[in-house]
Amino acid sequence: MSRIGKKPIPIAKGVKVEVKDGIIIVEGPKGRLERPLKGALTVKIEPESVKVERQNDEKQTKALHGLYRALINNMIIGVSQGYSRKLELVGVGYKAEAKSNYVIFSLGYSHPIYFKPPDGVKVEVPQPTSVVVSGIDKELVGSVAAKIRSFKKPEPYKGKGIRYENEVIRRKEGKTAGK
Repeated sequence: MSRIGKKPIPIAKGVKVEVKDGIIIVEGPKGRLERPLKGALTVKIEPESVKVERQNDEKQTKALHGLYRALINNMIIGVSQGYSRKLELVGVGYKAEAKSNYVIFSLGYSHPIYFKPPDGVKVEVPQPTSVVVSGIDKELVGSVAAKIRSFKKPEPYKGKGIRYENEVIRRKEGKTAGK
């Protein structure tokens, strides 16, 4: 049995979990998330916790067991606390600016990059060299942060680019001049 899958998921205060027609619905103070339930899995909702149980021992069902336990846990944390990723812009002249519902990035290209975040994700610019992506859906927050990072990935020689807050960039030594 999956070690992760058999752990009960604690329900935070103010969070309501229900299953309707094979869809898991989690509501909390920050919002509402839904996810379809696939495979031969059943979700048992108890007053203080949620348990994911599998109906058979097929390989696919075993794989989905731990996955769905983690996804439901992330949904509960998301609607109660929320998620955020912080990005740093490193480089001369690299900056971000928030305008109404767009974020404008100046990253050394000949043109600025206009980025409109999807619904359910908030992108803030507390300083011109830092960007904070936040929301209730962990998967969506991570993919938006990865999309922003892909505009200018950190390069290994000078370390310039967009990186996550505590990301360590392995630096390379440049060419050595004649000996």
